[in-house]
Amino acid sequence: MLNLEKLKNLYENEVIEFRRDLHMYPELSFKEYGTTEKIKEKLISLGIEIIDLGLETGVVGLLKGYEDGPTIALRGDIDALPIQELNDVPYKSKINGVMHACGHDFHISSVIGAAIILSKIKDKLKGNVMFVFQPAEEINKGAKLMVEKGLFTNIKADLIFGLHNNPEIPWGKIAIKKGGLMAAVDTIRIKVKGKGGHGGIPNATRDPIIAASAMLMNLQTIVSRNISPLDSAVISIGTFNSGTANNVISELVEMSGTVRSFKPEVREMLPKRIKEVLEYTAKAYMVDVELDYIFDLPAVFNDDELAKLAYDAAKEIVGEEGIVDPIPSMGGEDFSIFTEKIPGFFFWLGVGNKEKDMNYVWHNPRFDGDDRSIIIASVVMSNMVLRGISYIDEKIDEKKNGVK
Repeated sequence: MLNLEKLKNLYENEVIEFRRDLHMYPELSFKEYGTTEKIKEKLISLGIEIIDLGLETGVVGLLKGYEDGPTIALRGDIDALPIQELNDVPYKSKINGVMHACGHDFHISSVIGAAIILSKIKDKLKGNVMFVFQPAEEINKGAKLMVEKGLFTNIKADLIFGLHNNPEIPWGKIAIKKGGLMAAVDTIRIKVKGKGGHGGIPNATRDPIIAASAMLMNLQTIVSRNISPLDSAVISIGTFNSGTANNVISELVEMSGTVRSFKPEVREMLPKRIKEVLEYTAKAYMVDVELDYIFDLPAVFNDDELAKLAYDAAKEIVGEEGIVDPIPSMGGEDFSIFTEKIPGFFFWLGVGNKEKDMNYVWHNPRFDGDDRSIIIASVVMSNMVLRGISYIDEKIDEKKNGVK
C-alpha cells in the first residue's frame, strides 16, 4: 500500500515547484510548446518512453512494468486561457494576457507526480502505465485530435483515469461520483431571415429581431415543459447580433448558444424539439429560420464498477473522511472523448482554501488553489493505477472462466 505521508515528504516540494513553474509560463490551446518540452524532459528523466503521435503539442509517455499486462492511462490537460492574471503571488503568470485560470497546471503536476511515484515501483508493476498530457481542452479539440492520431486505437490502453481541480471543494478532498459528473456539450447557431425596411414603417417589414426574441424566450420552455424536473438540461443563448442603424429594421438576426444535458435520451430529444420551436415560431412571425446543431462533447459518465474502484483507491490514501460526494456540473470536459474509446473514470480534486482566498471559480482572473493538494492527487492516481491493473486482470480471468 502506498504511504501518503512518506510520499509527501519525498515528492511534495518537487510537484509544487513543477506546478508553479508551469503557472508562470502558461500557453494557449495548441500553442503549448514550452509546456510540452518540460513534460517530455521530466518523463525522460524518469525513464519513461515517449510515444510519438505526430502532434506539435501534447505528450504521451509509457512506463513499462516488470511484466506485460494491462495498460492503465492517466490524463492531464495542459492548455491555459486568454486571461490577465490578477493574483499577487510569486508564481504569477509572466505571460501577458495568458493564465492557468482553469488550473490545468494542477492536472499536469498531479499526473507528473504519479509518474514519479510509479517509476520508483515499476519493478512491482505487472502492467504498464500511459501518461496522456492532452492539448487544447479549452477549445474541445485536443482529445479528438489525439484519438484521430491513433490514441486508444493503434496505441492501446485498458482504462483511463482523469481529474479536474475544484476550488469549491476544500483542498486535498477527493470528489468521487458514479453516473453523470459533467454535462454533454452542444452548440447551436441560428439564423433568422426576415424582410428589412424603415424603422418608422414596421408594417412593411417582417421583423427578424422581434421573431428572434420570441424564439429566444420560447426555447426556455423546452427545459421547463418538455424535460422532467428530475433531469437536467440548459439552453443558453450567448450571442444575438443584428442591425446597422437605429432606424433600420434589418433582414437578418444571428444567434448562437450552448445546450447542455446528461441523459442520452434527453440529448437526443433536444435538437428535434429546438428545431420544432424555432420553425413554428418563425411561421407565427412570417420569417425564415435556419438551425445548425453541432454535437460537441458527450457527458462525462462514470461507470458504477469504476466508481467503486476509484472510491476504494482514494479511501486507502485519504480515508473515508477525505472523500466527498459532489454535485454534478453542467460544465463540459473532453475527457469524455477518451471514454468513448475505453472505459474511464473522472474525479474532482479539492483545491479550495478560504483562509488563503483560494475559492474563486474557474476562468476567474483571481483563480488559484492550494497546491498542497497535488501530491495527494498523485498518490491517489497511483493507487487507482495499481487497482486498475488488478481490476483488468480479474476481468480477463472471468472471461477465460466463462463468468459473465
